[in-house]
This record gives sequence, C-alpha cells and structure tokens, in this order.
Amino acid sequence: MAIKLKKKPSKKKVSAKKLKAKKKVYKKIMLWILFLLLLCSIFIFGFFVPKQAKKTISVNTETSIYTSNDLLDDLSQIQISQIQKKIKTILPKYIEEKTNTQKQINTEEKRAIFFTDKPQKQKEIALAYRGKRAKLVIIIDDVSSSSQLKKIQALEMNITPSIFPPSELSMSSHKLAANIEQYMIHLPMESSNAQFNTQYKTLKTTSTKEEIVGRAQELRRLFPEARYVNNHTGSVFTSNKDAMYMLYKALREEGFIFVDSRTSGASKVKKIAHSFNDAYVARDIFLDNIHEIPKIHKQLKQAVKIAQKKGYAIAIGHPHNVTMHALSTAKDILKEVELVYIDNIYKKSK
Repeated sequence: MAIKLKKKPSKKKVSAKKLKAKKKVYKKIMLWILFLLLLCSIFIFGFFVPKQAKKTISVNTETSIYTSNDLLDDLSQIQISQIQKKIKTILPKYIEEKTNTQKQINTEEKRAIFFTDKPQKQKEIALAYRGKRAKLVIIIDDVSSSSQLKKIQALEMNITPSIFPPSELSMSSHKLAANIEQYMIHLPMESSNAQFNTQYKTLKTTSTKEEIVGRAQELRRLFPEARYVNNHTGSVFTSNKDAMYMLYKALREEGFIFVDSRTSGASKVKKIAHSFNDAYVARDIFLDNIHEIPKIHKQLKQAVKIAQKKGYAIAIGHPHNVTMHALSTAKDILKEVELVYIDNIYKKSK
C-alpha cells in the first residue's frame, strides 16, 4: 500500500503570509496613530484658535470703528477728568460759602417759586393755647338757608357753620352771617366732577390772577367779619400748586385763614401754608359720608380719639337731618372732649 507524504510549504509561501500579517498590524497601528493625531489637532484647534480669533476680531473692530470723532471724544473725556479734579479741590470751599448765603434767604424768596409778585407783610397763623382737655371742632358745610342755620343753632352746641357765598341756591346767603359771630365761608372750587363745577363763580385752575384776587376781595365785602374760608369740593384746585398759591395769598391779604377740607390726597395747601410760616389748618375726619346715625356716631368717636391723641381735631359734616339727629344724640360720645369753635384752636399771631 502506498503512503502519501505531506508536502512542506515552500519558503516563498511562508514569507508571503508573514508579510500580509505584518501589513495588517502596521495598518492598525497607523490607524490608531492617525486617530490620536486627529484628536490632538481637534483639541489644539478648539482651545487656541478661538482665543486667537477673538484677538484678531477685537483688533480688527477697534481699528475699523475708531474714528476721528472717537479721538475727539476721548480727548474731551480727558479734559473733563482734569476739570473734575479741579472741582474736587474748589467745591468744598464753594459749598461752604453757598451754605452761609443760603441761610440768609428769607421766606419771601422761597414763595417766589410759586408766585412772582412781592408778598405783603406776613400775618402768621399759630396754634392757640391747648388746655388739659382735648378740643373738638365740628364744621357744618353747605349752609345756604336760614332753616339750615336754625337747625344747627337748635343743637345748642359750639358748632361752626360754613356758609356758601351767593349762588343759585340763594343769592342772599351771605346775609345769614349778619347776626352770628362764629361762622366760616364755604367757597366753591374746581373738582374732578364736572357737575359740581357748574356752581355760581366756582374758582377753577384756569382762573386768572385778577379773577382769583377779585374773588377774595368780593368775599371780604360780602362777609366783613369772616375769618375762615374752607373749600367746597375743590379736589382739582387744591392739587394745583400755582392756582392754590394765588388763592391762598389773595385770601391771606384779605385777612382770611384757609382751612383745607382735604378733598384730595394731593392737596398742596400744607406746603403753601408752611411757605408763609403759617400753621396748616385742615380737616381730620368727615362725619356723614354715610347717612346713618350709627355710622356718624362711629366717625364722632374716631374724631374724639384723634383729638385726645394730638390735643385737638377738626370734623366736617353737612346739614342733613340725619346728621343733626346724630349730633343731638351724641352727648355721651362728646363728653370726652371740649366742643369748641375753630377760633379756640387757631389764631393770628401778633
């Protein structure tokens, strides 16, 4: 039986296989080297190039935008900084001199902010002496008839009626003041409600200086003995500093004291009164916004608390039947205070 012997591979075939294997290994190594180089280049490009790009962009922008106008601006800024340095050395001395001068400015000059005319001699209003017992003033507005006045007088209380000047309600209302000592003038003034502004001779913010002064002089002729004037409505007028200043000054020159009914939170009366060195005379509480006796009594109790806290208070009501009845049944509430006319709280200083 013949035996077949295996042929040994030739040397050429062996070397060819080895070469193929080596090539595969080299390829893998080369691929890994290329992959690593790629990663390194991405990292270097991402880290350094943006910074360099920013630098070049900023340089390019600066050089392209910076114009001769910018140069002039820079030079002016340098000049300003030099001036500021000089100011820092000069300013303290100037402020000291200015402060000493400012102290010499009197009240008359301060008033020029509102009014250009030269004010007359002051007639300051000051708080009257307050006793140990708290004082309460009750003013009844809108009085225009003898029947209203009689209802107030029938209460037999120290209550101050505020009487309308002649109007459609009564062209002879001013005559009510002829036989009474304590009263006020209830002056119609512009409000935000157009309906109220139709009342006869309502003063408006558009009224001229001559009209305002003329009205104050007319009030003095109509009410020769009157000392106090308060506003009927007037939320718009009292909030206008120029118009209110003209009226305040005109009333003051006729010997009147203005009482702010405070129908607006934006009223300028306080600031104007203080510019004249006057005490600010104003309402503290309304009594009868709600026409119910318990509500009016509640407001009276609040008025008493205010009076006890600050020594006095001013409450304003109206000649409604319900208000008259509420006052007539409020003796227990009012026993905690002294019910007085407004003259017992405010006076003209000598």
